[in-house]
Amino acid sequence: MTRSEAPPRYIVVDGPIGVGKTTLARRLAESLQAELVLEQAAQNPFLERFYRDPANAALSAQLFFLLERARCAQSLRQSDLFQPVRVVDFMLAKDRLFAELTLDGHELRLYEQIYAGLALDAPAPDLVIYLQAPVDVLLERIVRRGVAYEQAIGRPYLARLVDAYARYFHYYDDGPLLIVNAATVDLAGDEACYEELLRRVLASRRGRQYYNPGELNKL
Repeated sequence: MTRSEAPPRYIVVDGPIGVGKTTLARRLAESLQAELVLEQAAQNPFLERFYRDPANAALSAQLFFLLERARCAQSLRQSDLFQPVRVVDFMLAKDRLFAELTLDGHELRLYEQIYAGLALDAPAPDLVIYLQAPVDVLLERIVRRGVAYEQAIGRPYLARLVDAYARYFHYYDDGPLLIVNAATVDLAGDEACYEELLRRVLASRRGRQYYNPGELNKL
């Protein structure tokens, strides 16, 4: 499909677990013929333990993610600057969001020391797509996709995660931001909604934009 607009070169899709960020990132990468960079959460050996026993596994799980995200950020920074387009399904800059949510005071101080010692220089996204959905929708999607260790995720944790994301992106001003209501549509399967989202991605160059696919369905 021919696109008259050049897409942003570095696109990040993010949002809470179950919202569909990886599915959307895959489809965007295919549409834009872009390099796809995915966070490999299943490779974190502490993640299953964290969902079962957060108090005793949070620090290990968080540090594993931090080091993996730092390695990925360094790779993106050092790779070919002329790579046409990249689509990534996580932000290094919001790693602290999870740390502040899951770690106690002593653990958080240790985390901050390690974070500072890494001296990270992550590239800034040209566009961030923030997918939103309420807790009930996320819980239903987590159950539906059937990843065994995710079934231990509780409503209180998920509610705090949704609130943390909302606060983070309320103050986000590091570049263009497209906020998408992903609650009532399948952006991977609903062709009309996806095409409209893709049009907005290609047109997003500055500021904060909003897309509610439900409004399109009412037309």
